Amino acid sequence: MNSKSWMLIFAVLVLALSPETMAAAPKKAVDVPFGRNYVPTWALDHIKYFNGGSEIQLNLDNYTGTGFQSKGSYLFGHFSMKIKLVPGDSAGTVTAFYLSSQNSEHDEIDFEFLGNRTGQPYILQTNVFTGGKDDREQRIYLWFDPTKDYHSYSVLWNLYSITFFVDDVPIRVFKNCKDLNVKFPFDQPMKIYSSLWNADDWATRGGLEKTNWQKAPFVAAYKSFHIDGCEASVEAKFCDTQGKRWWDQKEFQDLDAQQYRRLKWVRSKYTIYNYCTDRKRYPTMSPECKRDRDV
Repeated sequence: MNSKSWMLIFAVLVLALSPETMAAAPKKAVDVPFGRNYVPTWALDHIKYFNGGSEIQLNLDNYTGTGFQSKGSYLFGHFSMKIKLVPGDSAGTVTAFYLSSQNSEHDEIDFEFLGNRTGQPYILQTNVFTGGKDDREQRIYLWFDPTKDYHSYSVLWNLYSITFFVDDVPIRVFKNCKDLNVKFPFDQPMKIYSSLWNADDWATRGGLEKTNWQKAPFVAAYKSFHIDGCEASVEAKFCDTQGKRWWDQKEFQDLDAQQYRRLKWVRSKYTIYNYCTDRKRYPTMSPECKRDRDV
């Protein structure tokens, strides 16, 4: 093979491996210790640390719950935790994992795990706030017992959508519908929070089931405190790497065919409430729900 042919092959390889042409891939969630990304926020004596801080437990008793938050604020990214929920009779308790901005018309992305009586399934409620507006609840049963082992709960947030995952299975997609005059979180950095608290005024059967304090303390366990996001100040309106991170690339702007099949499976088998189909509560369907029906 002559020198010109080798040069041509080399040029093709360089082009193929350049950042502009390489296929983007998400950074796999890795196990990182609690203290790298998070700090306690209240009732510090109700947080216990294990294995050098790689695992923690939140405790709830009839005195107080507890919680923690991220050190930084983020505009877009991938955020996940592995959580083992309160076992046994957990009625009235809520374990929350969410992102929230600091302003009054705040943006928020919620996982809320609603406890139940022994033998009854947990309910996972998700919600999305945009510009201070919420009331976008969806509720599902999980297809496993979330108290027996750790499971991964994650959010992928980019300019195109917010996707909720359970063990890499998409359970909800909230698409950017600004073209329908629906606000979308894009200019308010958010911190990540988690907490274990008593909400027996509403959490279990609309508040009919009260917390049994004889079962206290209630314990939720956490590990793998993964953050892969664009860190920004609270005042930032955009991230200086916006559009350049893996989560902005085309393959992450929407679910692929297999992910849509999994989402439809969750919808058909495990969804027990969707605000988009609640005509009693919302006689007029919210604009973003029209796009949601395409799933």
